[in-house]
Amino acid sequence: MTEKFPERSSLYPRHPRVAVGAFVFKNNRVLLVKRGRPPSVGLWAIPGGNMKLGETLQQATEREILEETGLTIKAGEPVITFDVIKKDDDGRIRYHYVIVDLIADYVGGTLQPGDDASEARWVSPLEIGELNVSERTRQVLKTHFGFE
Repeated sequence: MTEKFPERSSLYPRHPRVAVGAFVFKNNRVLLVKRGRPPSVGLWAIPGGNMKLGETLQQATEREILEETGLTIKAGEPVITFDVIKKDDDGRIRYHYVIVDLIADYVGGTLQPGDDASEARWVSPLEIGELNVSERTRQVLKTHFGFE
């Protein structure tokens, strides 16, 4: 089915895609982006994206966060790994990602949405409840970082 969507190889993939994300904090706020593309369009989540062949987890994370937010980070170790599998109405696999989310240190830059993000911002624990945050992001923030 990928030949029908040549520009989007992540749609109806032949194998799982590896993606990375980063939990970045500054002044007790977490960096979140509002997804501008499927499969999670409209949801707020940590920034990230697909790995490229030959990149380490850290290199991919640093590149993706720069592309998606304009910020420079120093990626650390993985915090959580999980699958995202979405099927269409016929039961075919529409998306399949293996996602590795890392902790990262904020280094610098000017925050601006880019790439796949429609918005980007630093979010406080009090603001989390006001946003349509992905359940996975909300749970990891609470469980691993005490961010409620």
